[in-house]
Amino acid sequence: MRETVVILGVNHRTAPVAVRERLAYAEHDASAALARLRQAAPALGEAALISTCNRVEVIGVTADAERAWAETVAFLARDRGIAADDFAPALYRYRERDAVRHLFRVGASLDSLVVGEPQILGQLKNAYAQAAETGTAGLVLHRAFHKAFAVAKRVRKTTLIGRGSVSVASAAVNLANKIFDTLADKTVLLMGAGAMAELTARNLQRLGVRSLIVTSRTFDHAVALARELGGTAAPFDDFRPYLRLADVVIGSLAAARTVIGPEEFEGVIRERRYRPALLIDLGVPRNFDARLNQLENVYLYDIDDLSGVVAESREEREREAAKAETIVESEVGSFLRWLNGLELVPAIKDIRSSVEQLRDFELLRHRAWLATLEPAERERIEGLTRGLVNKILHRILSGLRESGAEAPNGIYAAEIARRLLAPDSAADDLLDDQADDGDDES
Repeated sequence: MRETVVILGVNHRTAPVAVRERLAYAEHDASAALARLRQAAPALGEAALISTCNRVEVIGVTADAERAWAETVAFLARDRGIAADDFAPALYRYRERDAVRHLFRVGASLDSLVVGEPQILGQLKNAYAQAAETGTAGLVLHRAFHKAFAVAKRVRKTTLIGRGSVSVASAAVNLANKIFDTLADKTVLLMGAGAMAELTARNLQRLGVRSLIVTSRTFDHAVALARELGGTAAPFDDFRPYLRLADVVIGSLAAARTVIGPEEFEGVIRERRYRPALLIDLGVPRNFDARLNQLENVYLYDIDDLSGVVAESREEREREAAKAETIVESEVGSFLRWLNGLELVPAIKDIRSSVEQLRDFELLRHRAWLATLEPAERERIEGLTRGLVNKILHRILSGLRESGAEAPNGIYAAEIARRLLAPDSAADDLLDDQADDGDDES
């Protein structure tokens, strides 16, 4: 069985955030999880893990896709402490062309909640870096990921897919702008100081927010972001008093469990005299308890709720996405030709060796009269035969590499060529005798 690329995962289309958050890995946990995965899923010769707010996927290389998928499902269930039946219906499984196409589409942001958003490429690069550092990425995944990055760059360069697109963060801010008449007189509490939090804060400032409070588990990060954006930093252990000041609370923390629940926030909303409070949860796992929506004048939106906001600007990007799909499809074919060509390498080496042996055999058969020639003439004959061999090999090997994209046809053709071109026993005997003569002379 030949090795190929496989993918197993869930995303925002197949699984709600309630499922995705139970499967998600924090960035600092991904490398250790990859090492555990390789132990638990021996059918995976190579593996990478991508975990974002919108997807959790295992990308692997295997000669037995069904076994690799079964081992990966069992691993995820055990490693994340979730029954397989709770997420199996949401899983998608891709192999070969479909898997490569999916990887390239993810990198080009064609499979994102917001088509054209740029963040996914950075997340994909992080996933690849973790796999490379852990040693779970080999020849095929190295090539596949670098090809995915090149495809994404080409899509960005040759289409307008990124023009006018919104990120998840800017979609969240646009939602706040729709709920309040103005944001200029509102106070925003930003929980988290990572890339998503920073992007959200910048979009808030673009819409006129002047009062910004930043809190983060790492206080230095909160201070740095607040200083850069003209806001105020609050220690994470003491952020709760600021909740009553905040009209908008945006959660972007990497937290294993919710950090705000309905019990404590009920008191907050009373202190606010029931003035509306908008909570936007960008975290996966979620930062805010879903029951907060049951409180009076509390409006909670999670990352899945942002899809409606995104839909309004989707039409123009989808026209550009059609152009990008054409680019992806052509690059998928190119990668598969390379991948299938790997199986031809041993046969190609044998064919080259056989043709070279045939040339050596003929020169040895005529060595008596060749010895009567002048050195310059013998050198010309050597060059002539070498050039002829190279031309024959070029035609044969070019044809095999082209047919390699249509495995197993390429493998069959290579095997036929290998057998047809194999030197016969007489040639082998003569070459062996010549080698023995050389040994005697030495």
